[in-house]
Amino acid sequence: MMLLVGLFATPAGSLVIAGEVVDATTLRGKVVCGYQGWFRCPGDAANLGWIHWSRDRKRITPATLTFEMWPEVSEYPAAGRFAAPGFTYPEGGQAELFSSDNAAVVLRHFQWMRDYGIDGAFLQRFLVGLPGGPGAIMYASNLRVLHHVASAAEQTGRVWAVSYDIARMPPDRIFEVLTNDWKKLVDDKTVAGARYLHQGGRPVVQIWGFYYDSPGNQMSAELANQLIAFFKKPGPYSAYLAGGGSWNWRQHPDPQWQAFYRRLDAYSPWNPGNYVKDKAGDKHANTRYWADDQRECNRRGMLWMPVIYPGFSWDNLTRKPAGTSTIERRGGRFLWEQFCELSKLDVDTVYVAMFDEVDEGTAIFKVTSAPPTEAHFVGYVGLPSDWYLRLVGEGTRLLRAKRPIPADIPIKPSGL
Repeated sequence: MMLLVGLFATPAGSLVIAGEVVDATTLRGKVVCGYQGWFRCPGDAANLGWIHWSRDRKRITPATLTFEMWPEVSEYPAAGRFAAPGFTYPEGGQAELFSSDNAAVVLRHFQWMRDYGIDGAFLQRFLVGLPGGPGAIMYASNLRVLHHVASAAEQTGRVWAVSYDIARMPPDRIFEVLTNDWKKLVDDKTVAGARYLHQGGRPVVQIWGFYYDSPGNQMSAELANQLIAFFKKPGPYSAYLAGGGSWNWRQHPDPQWQAFYRRLDAYSPWNPGNYVKDKAGDKHANTRYWADDQRECNRRGMLWMPVIYPGFSWDNLTRKPAGTSTIERRGGRFLWEQFCELSKLDVDTVYVAMFDEVDEGTAIFKVTSAPPTEAHFVGYVGLPSDWYLRLVGEGTRLLRAKRPIPADIPIKPSGL
């Protein structure tokens, strides 16, 4: 949903043209991407090493890689790019990676969102990297990235919101660490910004972690109710709470879980990695439960915000043989099929997983199909680096137009 306004200057001095500013007063009608913003390189503002590029932050080698797709970095500023020792492009040039702890890099990402018609992003904010978390050394850097995101959203007319993630956080610290951070963001007016997403006059906040039988996400019904009560309590810290967790949430056998799920304002079932095979052996995202999810959320007055993804692979991250974990993108058809299903359900509020997630091979931003040859990487198989940005933009346009989305992708890769 676009808010038509006149030409105006942002605090940073850049101009946003009329018709390019996304309405931040409602989550409904938005297609937003999950945004990790967690990549770091030696010599960047954080100077913590190869964070999220390598399992050894002091060095990066084919044996230490934790990511699956090599980003296309030619459009990033020189100050945001860093040489990866030992990696070269097929033509022999030095291969580079980017740091998210750079305002110009984050701005470039939001410019891509604007240019391809994507409404904005949910910034992942992992509790482990906040004060009181085991990785609190990342806090200063993570806070800079948050401010870079807020500034980039202003400069590009996009929207953004905080998306907390409880993964790997000790359960006895989850409530205090999460709520203390939220209070700080409210008190310092961060979430009061014009580009921060609101719904019904309340700022939107998302929490990933409502998974059951998940050793890495120590959620309980008691903790969930405590968090929900905090955000629903009238007062300065009240928020519109969007939960994220198990895709098969309606099948949870515990009635306490069934009860708290339905207290959320919105719910996003995490679907990446959830697929079915056809007779030919091709993989397709599992969408069979979508209609029932939508009906249940509508019945309860909740917003159903489905998660779609372009494919998957985490061989390097999990040290599996090349190709073991891959869910093929099939030239974009895997993603496009999900847009088609959303069209049938008349859905226009969507969470795209993810914008920059090269660790698990779900990224939609610009990735090279000619990565370094020293290790295994998954590319876009000869397609342009912006192909998935174009697909998400086109799917967003058609969903918003309330027109049936054709089974065949209606656009062609540029230059092909």
